[in-house]
This record gives sequence, structure tokens and C-alpha cells, in this order.
Amino acid sequence: MNKDQMTPMERFAAYAKGESIDRLPCVPVVGNGAARALGCKISEFRGNGQLIAAAHLAAYRRFGYDTVRIFTDLYVLAEAMGATVCYPRDETAHLETPAIADIADIGRLRPADPWRDGNLPALLQALEIAQKEVGHQVPVSGAVVCPLTTASFLIGTDKLIRMMRRDPEGVHRLCEIALESALNYAEAVLDTGSTFGLTEPVSSNTIISPAYFEEFSYPYLKRLCEFMHGRGKPVTLHICGKTERIWPLMADAGADCISIDEMEDLRKAKESVGHRVRVMGNVATAETLLQGSVADVRAETLDCIRKAYDNPKGFIVASGCSLPTEVPFANIDAMLDMTREVGWPITADKLAAMT
Repeated sequence: MNKDQMTPMERFAAYAKGESIDRLPCVPVVGNGAARALGCKISEFRGNGQLIAAAHLAAYRRFGYDTVRIFTDLYVLAEAMGATVCYPRDETAHLETPAIADIADIGRLRPADPWRDGNLPALLQALEIAQKEVGHQVPVSGAVVCPLTTASFLIGTDKLIRMMRRDPEGVHRLCEIALESALNYAEAVLDTGSTFGLTEPVSSNTIISPAYFEEFSYPYLKRLCEFMHGRGKPVTLHICGKTERIWPLMADAGADCISIDEMEDLRKAKESVGHRVRVMGNVATAETLLQGSVADVRAETLDCIRKAYDNPKGFIVASGCSLPTEVPFANIDAMLDMTREVGWPITADKLAAMT
């Protein structure tokens, strides 16, 4: 962190005001890979907020990126509502059994209590610790899994997608109860003094059509964004995979920043919605950050900056999605180092001269 002139808080505040900064914000989205920075096993995060916090603080201090994001897996809300989740010893958790087998069983579901259910209390404890330790210098953020994705874990993704055609009302009933859980957790996150980002992978156009997104995801995203804005907080929304055809709807829902996966073009995002939202992305997580060389990471980071540095609403250099746990530390360093070398101000001539 001593390579930077500004703290992340100072950098974001100045950037939002159009003032001079030392470099663009840079967020390699470190998830459970934080365990590697501390030398613990991912399964040890289960129910242990102190360890989750210690790992993410160790990773932040090691790399000096611009957001501490407390996140373990996508299933935390569904698990808190009755889904069964498997925790391998040193890999990210995965869904074992949905909460219900049939929509007729929806009466068994109850909105999650974030201070009591599943792994949510541990995540809130981690947020409180991180906020106390470093919240004065870097944004501390939770991750709220959005209603359509949680609904898919409550009944099974394949079954939910079939229901979109056969039982749309059932899908909305699942999304409504998932929304209640998301709002409960979002409020608890804000009560820790932290902020949150929204993640909605099942809304990807790789999985569902834009029409289904508009019908089954958009209304609930909009209500989450309205809640966040009502608390005076901006919203970052990440949807995995293909999203070009729904970028305007993501902005309409109330996102202030949209996180673009690596399979999409940052330049197109800038041209489509850059006058409405900040854009974030999108160095490839597996092909480049996991499997590539330091030179590959540097080149792709520079390419992302070239495409989006002049986005009217601003740009955050980031990975396309959460990093695989085994990403080499040298590649995370390379992403940040290139961003530092580009520095500020940024001009087309300056970028053209860099390699």
C-alpha cells in the first residue's frame, strides 16, 4: 500500500468529485482466495467471522486494492432459508440440496434472519471487524445475492427456469421471499457501517433471455436498489456472463456502477450506458489472472484501461468476476502495478506509448 499516494477512501472521494487522483481505483475481486493470504483453509471460514475478517484484512494489506469485499459463496441466503450446502475442506462451498423440492412446499420457507441463520452471522461479524480495522481508509463491502439467484437455489436452477414458462406466479412467489431475505441481510450489512454490492449470476443472458430478466429479475433488483438509495448508498451490480442486451435495464433498475464480465466488451459498455453508470471490469479471471503470465496480466489490464478510462461516469479496473482461489499472487500484483504505472491523468497519447 505504500506504493500509493492516496488511501482508497481518498481516491474514490476525489474521483467522484472530478478531482485529481493518483491512479484509477483497482479491484481484483478476491473472494475465498483471501484464505491463501492468511494460510488457512476455506472450510475454516464456516461460522468463523474473526477468521473471515483476518483473511480479508491480510489480503488487503498484502495487495493494496481498493475495496475489502467480505464474501464466501453464493449460497448464504439460500442456506439460511433451508438449503443444504457442502463445504469442501479447501474449496468454495457448493449447493448440495435445494430448500424445497416443489413449489407446493413454499410455505416451509421463511425469510432469513441475518443475525441468527446459517453463515450470515459470521459474515456480519467479519464486516464489523473489518469496518473497525480499516473502514476509515478503504470501503468495506458485503455481497448481497439477489432474489432470482437465491430463488434458483431454493428450488433448483433447472426447475426454476422451467417454471418461468409453466408457473411464472410460482417464480415470483419464490423471488418475493428471497427479496425479503436479501433486504434483511442488506439492512444488517449497512448497520455494521459497511456497504454492499449486488450479485445476480442467474440473471445472465447466458442463462435466461432478456425478456425473462425483465419479468423475473428486474423488479426485485429495482426494489433492492431503491432500498440502498434510500439509505444514501450507491449500488454496484454484477451479473456474470453475457449482459450486453440488458445493460440499459441494469441502469434502469438503479445501479450506479455495473460490473462487466470478461466475455463482454468494455468499450461497448461505455458507448451503451457509460453516460449513466460507472463501468467496472474486466480482466479475465481464469484465462489471464489464473493461467496467464505476469506479462499477460499487464497487457490485458492496460487494454481494459484503454477501452474505458474515459467512461463519462468513471471506470474501475477490476477482474471480470471473483478470482479463482489459486490465482498467483504475482498476477494480482501485476494488475495493480500496471494501474499504478498508468497513473493519472490518463491521456490517449500516454496509453499509446505504453506496452
